[in-house]
Amino acid sequence: MKFERLIIGLAAISTAVVAAIPIASAQVYPSRPINIVVPFPAGGATDIAARILAERMRASLGQPVVVENISGAGGTIAVARVARAAPDGYVLSLGDLTSHVSSSAIFPIQYDVMSDLEPVAMLASGPQLFAGRSTIPAKDLAELIDWLKTQPNQASLALPGTLGSGGHISGLAFQDVAGVRFRFVPYRGGAPAIQDLVAGHVDLLFVGASAALPYVRSGQIKAFGVTTESRWAAAPDIPTISESGVSLYFSLWQGLWAPKNTPKNVIEKLNAAVVDALADAALRQRFADFGQEIPPRAQQTPEALGAHHRAEIGKWWPIIKAAGIKVE
Repeated sequence: MKFERLIIGLAAISTAVVAAIPIASAQVYPSRPINIVVPFPAGGATDIAARILAERMRASLGQPVVVENISGAGGTIAVARVARAAPDGYVLSLGDLTSHVSSSAIFPIQYDVMSDLEPVAMLASGPQLFAGRSTIPAKDLAELIDWLKTQPNQASLALPGTLGSGGHISGLAFQDVAGVRFRFVPYRGGAPAIQDLVAGHVDLLFVGASAALPYVRSGQIKAFGVTTESRWAAAPDIPTISESGVSLYFSLWQGLWAPKNTPKNVIEKLNAAVVDALADAALRQRFADFGQEIPPRAQQTPEALGAHHRAEIGKWWPIIKAAGIKVE
């Protein structure tokens, strides 16, 4: 009788162990490659940041981290792909203010950019530079505003990239706070917009500060201000826009998200990998080389990204919608 009970007991233990194996295996994350979906073509600032980050996250996660570029519709096609993905941490969305804020107010979408994504971490940010052609008849921002007020809708502002890009939103906001009006001239990206500004084919441009700075230093274009709250460390001689009494702050920031309902332990593991990557001195230098600043550790949490994302939507959606921007 004792022998039979022993056999039954061992059988029960064996069954429990076997049954637990799939559960234990399911909890191991990651066990296969992770895809980071970037909503723009390869070669841009967001794509470069994603590839630098993916390379460093691989060391922490022990699995390949693959960057997948899906462009179109202001980044909303890529965001939709992640919003519909399985919430298991293997398909992530890396994007910026254009893809995760402004485009949702312009393009028709089938997802909620806030509730259908789980924030993982804030990655980096960089200022914009407000620049003008070298021959523009103004030596500072105050004189530029006076000049613009004398000829409403006559001056031109280059629009780099898609509708709702940082340059577009900054231009819309500047019109409101400065009480001026200009024409928007669309370009495929920042590089051709800068080239036409250098050539004098357009008057003004809001663009990533690091991309425009070499042309300012060479005297090919004029710098009227940066969109940071305090002066930019890379060019402390250039004043902020607010120093001229115009309240305009704008950051070209980037974040990382997972699909809604991704398990908390997976979000925590991804966040830890990002935090570890952002602490790496070599990565920080590579980000700095193309004008990106890493946020303080306290701002690298999922909660911090979620709060910042909500605040940016609350700040920029009313301006975008008031402009009546339509997709043609």
